[in-house]
Amino acid sequence: MSLGLREFTLAECYAILEETRFGHLACCKDGQPYVVPIYFAYDSGVAYCFSMPGRKLEWMRENDKVCLQVDQRAGSGWRSVIAEGRFEEFPDTEVWRSERLHAWEMLQKHSDWWEVGSLKPQEVPVFGKSPHIFFGILVRSLSGRTAFAVD
Repeated sequence: MSLGLREFTLAECYAILEETRFGHLACCKDGQPYVVPIYFAYDSGVAYCFSMPGRKLEWMRENDKVCLQVDQRAGSGWRSVIAEGRFEEFPDTEVWRSERLHAWEMLQKHSDWWEVGSLKPQEVPVFGKSPHIFFGILVRSLSGRTAFAVD
């Protein structure tokens, strides 16, 4: 058995983003890439995400160009989608309140949405307000491929 390869249509790419919850977020600062695992919820052109303060947020605030990659095993093959886009933070302010609530509503539909974004390898200092940060990846372009068994 060998594998065949084909490009996904945009509709197929969107469908995979809508059904997937876990991927890898790439950002870059001063020519150095950084890739992290991330949970997300996709809706209407935005991948909604959640995080604690840290390197990825610092880097995305400096360079808002980001990439989200998701993949799935499919039988003896695989499926992969890459969403290129722009980081948009949803601060805890009245102006961003509805976008933050929408992000929370989308994410909380899934039991594990907060796990990666809320864990820290060291103690986090106590803040007067929540250190949790909601943000979106505003998708600008999508591409995807699948590898499948060929008899």
